[in-house]
Amino acid sequence: MWGRLPTFFCYRQNLRRSVNLTLEDIVVQELDALGLDLFDLRRAGSRARPIVEVRIDRRDGGTVTIDDCARASRAIERRIDEGGLLAERYDLQVSSPGLERPLRNAADWRRFVGRLASVNSPALDGRVEMEILGLEGEDGAEVAVLRDAKGAERKVPLGEVTDARLAFRWNQ
Repeated sequence: MWGRLPTFFCYRQNLRRSVNLTLEDIVVQELDALGLDLFDLRRAGSRARPIVEVRIDRRDGGTVTIDDCARASRAIERRIDEGGLLAERYDLQVSSPGLERPLRNAADWRRFVGRLASVNSPALDGRVEMEILGLEGEDGAEVAVLRDAKGAERKVPLGEVTDARLAFRWNQ
């Protein structure tokens, strides 16, 4: 009897993971057809009332608009309803990564050259707001070239960045 309980538990976990992957596949397919990319996908809520949070990004590097979110929401909702992946009553929330979006990979750093970023790294002795000047290196050895408020340039390996996000100032 005891030998079956862990097997059942693992099966249920694997089943839940399988549903998540299927949901992600559907979201990616629908966004791809619209020329959009999936930035983040999160599930929350309960089984009876799941919440699906989808953050989208524009493939062309432009700013995500309300119309982009509406088109994505309608397309994803249609596929979820067809596939019966979620409970009948679910909440789908589609939005952009936001003004202070995370910088997660080298492509993000390249895309936002010239913008201010809030960067946390031991190489900077903590969190510092700096301008992104560029990116040097390749294949996992990229180094961000940054300029602080005093005009001093610093080079920080991306591998040493613990957290980075675009900085937004209302007064600019």
